[in-house]
Amino acid sequence: MTARKPPVNSYHHGSLAPALIAAAEQELSQAGIESFSLRAVAKRAGVSHGAPAHHFDGKNGLLTALAAEGYRRLIDAQNERQKKAQPDPLSQLIASGSGYLDFAMQNQELFRLMLASSLPDRDNEHFSAVSMAAFDKLAVEIRNVLGTDPYTDRVAMTQVMASWSMVHGLAELIISGRTKMPMDFTQMPAAQRDAIFEDILLRALKTN
Repeated sequence: MTARKPPVNSYHHGSLAPALIAAAEQELSQAGIESFSLRAVAKRAGVSHGAPAHHFDGKNGLLTALAAEGYRRLIDAQNERQKKAQPDPLSQLIASGSGYLDFAMQNQELFRLMLASSLPDRDNEHFSAVSMAAFDKLAVEIRNVLGTDPYTDRVAMTQVMASWSMVHGLAELIISGRTKMPMDFTQMPAAQRDAIFEDILLRALKTN
């Protein structure tokens, strides 16, 4: 049976925000950022057309909340990869990068919203906190590999930026379809893709 949508305005205040964020993600995934509309989100959520704007103070507010949720799930994807990896710092760093790629390939429009769009309010307190948590995670992983704190050591922070640039650049190339001719990662067995990615990331690291 098809699940019935709740009647209009039936959500309690505490459940309205998650419902609208879920509906916003569905709309973003199917319509893209250019055609994204609050009215369509409201229709998906089964609420009045003004509910998303009222609850999130407009389109940018809703997209900011969605992007913040994306960062939380990005960290979850990285953590899941790390649970399955060897415990040494380098293996953990590589697993985290693989989780980054997993998330980007599985959530392409959301990934673009989080990292390439000007629509989210990057000064929003919650967005800033969760996006910084994702960056801090990488900084800690680089610290564990190199033995120095990126926040106090310029060389270590350079490695943070090199690793992030390498992983993010590869993610962008994959989801834009630009790697399809030389290496079609989307059709590649996961183990083969991971082995290639490990080789790429190691090229960005100076561990000696």
